[in-house]
Amino acid sequence: MEKINFGTANWVVLVLYLLAMLAVGVYFTKKSSKNTDAFFKASGKIPAWAAGFSIYATTLSAITYMSTPEQAFLADWSYAAGNLTIFAIIPVLIYFYVPFFRKLNATTAYEYLEERFGVSLRFVGSLLFTLFHIGRVAIVIYLPTLAITLVSDINPIIIASAVGGLCIIYTFLGGMEGVIWSDVIQGIILLGGAVLLVILGINAIDGGFATVIQDAAAHDKIISAKNFEFGGAAAAIPIIFLGSIFNNLHQYTASQDVVQRYQTTETIKETNKSLWTNGILALVTIPIFFGMGTVLFSYYNHVTALPEGFNTSALVPYFIVSSLPAGVAGLIIAAIFAACQSTISSSLNSISACVTVDFKQRFFGKDDKKDVWFARWTVIIAGILGMMAALYLISTNRAETWNLFLAITGLFGVPIAGIFALGIFTKRANTPGVFIGLFLSAITSYFVKQTDLTPFAVSTVSFFSSFIFGYLVSLLFTKYNKDTTGLTIFTRHDQYVKQKADTNHTRAV
Repeated sequence: MEKINFGTANWVVLVLYLLAMLAVGVYFTKKSSKNTDAFFKASGKIPAWAAGFSIYATTLSAITYMSTPEQAFLADWSYAAGNLTIFAIIPVLIYFYVPFFRKLNATTAYEYLEERFGVSLRFVGSLLFTLFHIGRVAIVIYLPTLAITLVSDINPIIIASAVGGLCIIYTFLGGMEGVIWSDVIQGIILLGGAVLLVILGINAIDGGFATVIQDAAAHDKIISAKNFEFGGAAAAIPIIFLGSIFNNLHQYTASQDVVQRYQTTETIKETNKSLWTNGILALVTIPIFFGMGTVLFSYYNHVTALPEGFNTSALVPYFIVSSLPAGVAGLIIAAIFAACQSTISSSLNSISACVTVDFKQRFFGKDDKKDVWFARWTVIIAGILGMMAALYLISTNRAETWNLFLAITGLFGVPIAGIFALGIFTKRANTPGVFIGLFLSAITSYFVKQTDLTPFAVSTVSFFSSFIFGYLVSLLFTKYNKDTTGLTIFTRHDQYVKQKADTNHTRAV
């Protein structure tokens, strides 16, 4: 397939977008330099709607931006059940999880694990998050770069450097406040770009929206009765819905990049509003991104055909560079960059929070001024590691190696969510039981992954095996049970007295 020239007008639009993101980081540099509270939590001064937009932009990567339309193009809207679960679990988050993170005034999610189980669980949880997200940064840079360069003449090194390098700089400068406000801008751009693509696609089809609907009905491109059958050719919505609940519970309760946002608003009420904002945006995403795939299905059946042997992972970039006017194409490629950078900047700031708070401050003491610089250099190092891995993948095309790394660290992802649930919903879970349960769950998840079960079924097994193994094994180590007052749902309204790590004194939380 012949690659398409990107064009001067598109480059101008793209460069202007990248410079605007850099300007956001520069603008918030002074505020973020005050202390680590400002650098990691924006001093709790973020409006609820902006925090919600940031959560949304963080969880929607460029991979999602391209793979969701591809799924709708090839199959149907069944995976939209995953978006519905985000909205469905918000009451659970608000009632059971957020109060504990806010009560502890936790910068990282894993501070709760220390209070509930001990420092060893905090260390393991934070380390696994850090390793996984360095790998995630690499994949989030690599896959969109690969897709865009499949269909255009843009040098992949330039894409990776522009997306990753500038993202490192504005995260380094602006801290969490810069990350959140850039997320807001990026969220608006990525949604606006997607809507524009859908509108332009419909307008290019003879018969417009009516033709799209007719094609969708004739080819079962939305939802059909087959989607509710188990073991059929179509994806089963009940399995997708159930598995997505536990995938999202992991992201919203045990993953630092999202949990960190819970502390960026002034009150718990504002945090709850931010979650509802994110939930509404997750619902809005369904018709936009799945609709994009359905529109492209009609477009390539009526207007023109895809090249023979075309790789559909590049479906969206191909439509952008081959069918849209100059300038508009640059804007929508910028939307893909925005989806990519919002995920990367959140990962980098969250990795920095884990390394600074869970490792440096926890074991070597706190010095706010010096720790801000420590945090900034951690952003640089994590970003460079992620970029180097991405460039290695680009030069060697050995994505399977990196996917293996992500799979190994990811085996502990959903099980860690099970550990948080154990801490909050039970009184008898203890450190030895949780550790043994975590490893038994990871082993179970590994073997389940080797079966023909869908990833959503694997997520369900991972969560429940972690919870059940952790609880049952804890019953064998009752002498390790701790005082859980204020740390479980049974005493959720009680005051919690936190033991300082570096003294023998206590303080009320």
